[in-house]
Amino acid sequence: MEHELSPSTLSELRRPRPYPAVSVLTPTHRREPDNAQDPVRLRNVVAEAKKQLEADPSVTRERRSDVVRQLDQALMEVDLAHAEDGLVIFAAPGEHQVWSLARSVPERVVLSDTFLTRNLVSAHAAERPFWVLSVSADRVTLWNGGIDRVTEDHGGGFPMTRSTPNFDAERLERIGDVPSTFRDEDTRHFLREADAAMGMVLREQPRRLYVTGEQAALSVLDEVGGVTKEAVHVPHGGLAHGTPEAVWQAMRPVLDAEARRDTEAVARELETARGRRSFAAGVDEVWHSAREGRVRLLAVEENFRMTVRDALGEHLVPAESGDLDAREDIVDEIVEQCLETGAEVRFVPDGALLDAQGIAGVLRY
Repeated sequence: MEHELSPSTLSELRRPRPYPAVSVLTPTHRREPDNAQDPVRLRNVVAEAKKQLEADPSVTRERRSDVVRQLDQALMEVDLAHAEDGLVIFAAPGEHQVWSLARSVPERVVLSDTFLTRNLVSAHAAERPFWVLSVSADRVTLWNGGIDRVTEDHGGGFPMTRSTPNFDAERLERIGDVPSTFRDEDTRHFLREADAAMGMVLREQPRRLYVTGEQAALSVLDEVGGVTKEAVHVPHGGLAHGTPEAVWQAMRPVLDAEARRDTEAVARELETARGRRSFAAGVDEVWHSAREGRVRLLAVEENFRMTVRDALGEHLVPAESGDLDAREDIVDEIVEQCLETGAEVRFVPDGALLDAQGIAGVLRY
């Protein structure tokens, strides 16, 4: 199953496909007892997709067989034992993909000439992925960080290891000679190479970077580093040889503190915008501003959802889920629209935007 949504991947997903490009969405669950319903629910929604294909007179028999085969293959690739909060299956003639999301999605089947990507985009924006680079004198490991975990990443030539005769970084650390270890020119060259490799990764997938290591290693990066010099330094040794759980536990206090600061900063920006009358609040008002490309910063509560319908083509009003003319995922539509027009999207804790009814924007004009 896929997890990482890079700009190039999103661009590829958004390109037009031969009809029908099928998008199948279903919520999933991480824990018992809720996850017991996931297999049945998944089979039912895939069956609904096949039913819609069968009922669509514009789909030829050959193309229907192809897409059904792609759906069956995708279903075999789903790993519900490691499910997150949402699952998306894309299937079109000759291709299929399975995406696991750390954000719930509505149960839905869509046949179109493009895949429905807005849920991937909103999940990606909510997750705010980051990189962790763990450095030592003989190994540099890259970790892919998400909303509740880190996993080791093997892209960009990582992990990088250094093997030289008579060099024992762990022994030097045990005897307290770490500073002299990092004064060694070969070690400095090794860290310089790691910095250059990390720069290549960031050009392909730009995101916030944290660097962990002994203080002596971080001091060297201050001298010889480029992208690593500008990163957030976390003085914590041993993680280049560590486990994902150890890295996550080391990063949690840092991430929690940053999240609190970010929420406070968003609140200040919204308050300033309110004073300048460049402020929008509530689904209807923010939706109109988003369609006009006026939103510079969008703030959304983490679990805010609303089903709406158009009233006379001018305003959005609350609706019941499942209504014929209902728009089930208007918040995700707003998120994608804002991202497409270059807005910054920030997800804040539930309850942080009570006076704005869960969603607010700072306007460009």
